[in-house]
Amino acid sequence: MMADLELRTRLMRIVPPPVINVPLWVHLIDDGSRRVTKQAVQAQVDALNNAYGGRLGGADTRVRFRVAGMTNTGNATWFRDPLGHEQAMKQALRRGGATALNLYIAELNEVVLGYGTYPYWYRTSPVLDGVVIDWRSMPGGTMRTFDRGFTAVHEIGHWLGLMHTFENGCAEPGDGVADTPPEAHPTEGCPEGKDTCPLPGKDPVRNFMDYAHDRCMSEFTAGQGARIRTAWAAYRMSDGRSTLNR
Repeated sequence: MMADLELRTRLMRIVPPPVINVPLWVHLIDDGSRRVTKQAVQAQVDALNNAYGGRLGGADTRVRFRVAGMTNTGNATWFRDPLGHEQAMKQALRRGGATALNLYIAELNEVVLGYGTYPYWYRTSPVLDGVVIDWRSMPGGTMRTFDRGFTAVHEIGHWLGLMHTFENGCAEPGDGVADTPPEAHPTEGCPEGKDTCPLPGKDPVRNFMDYAHDRCMSEFTAGQGARIRTAWAAYRMSDGRSTLNR
C-alpha cells in the first residue's frame, strides 16, 4: 500500500480533507443470546472518538465517527467463525460505499482479536471492506488485557491506511510515517519502554498501531493523522472531495 499511495500522491491531485467524518454501520452478530447492548456500542464509539481525537494522549488525527445505523443478526455460524464466512456475512450485511465503515462484531479468539481491510483493497473487493472485532474486546468486555475498545481502534487504523509501527522492522521505510520510530518487533504486555532499533527514537510502545495491552495504548502521532487523511483522499473520496462533506 505504501508504494501504491506514493504513486497516487505523485500522479494525482490529492488534497487531504481537514477533517474526516466517518459514518459507522455497526453489525451485531450473535448465536441467539444478545451479548452486546446499545450502551456497549456507544462506549465503543466513544473510545474511537477519544483515541482518534487525541483525548487519551498524542495527536488529534482529525477523524470523527458517528453511528449511521445498526443491524442485529442471529447466526451462530457467522458468530463463531466470522472470518471463515466473511464473504457471505459481508455480502448480506454491508451498507454504504467507500466512505462508510462497516464494523462487524462477533466472536473470534485470543489469537485474532480483530481484522481490518486496507483502503486500497476497496477498488477490487468492495464487499469485503470493513472491520471485524471480537465482542469481548469492547469497553468493559471480558477479554483480559484487551477490554478498553482499542482492538477496534487498531483495526480501524488499518482501514484508514495505517500500518503496524513495527512494519519492516528496523529497515526503511518502516511503517512509512516519519514520526513513528522504527521497532524490530511488536510490543508485548505493558513495558515502560523499549528500544530495538539503532536508528533514533525509542519504540512507540504506546501507539495504537503496536500490540501492547489496552491499558498501555494511548496515542497516534501527527504523521499518522496526515497519512490517514492522505489515504482517505486517495482511496475513499469521490470526485476529489469527500462524499461526507457535500
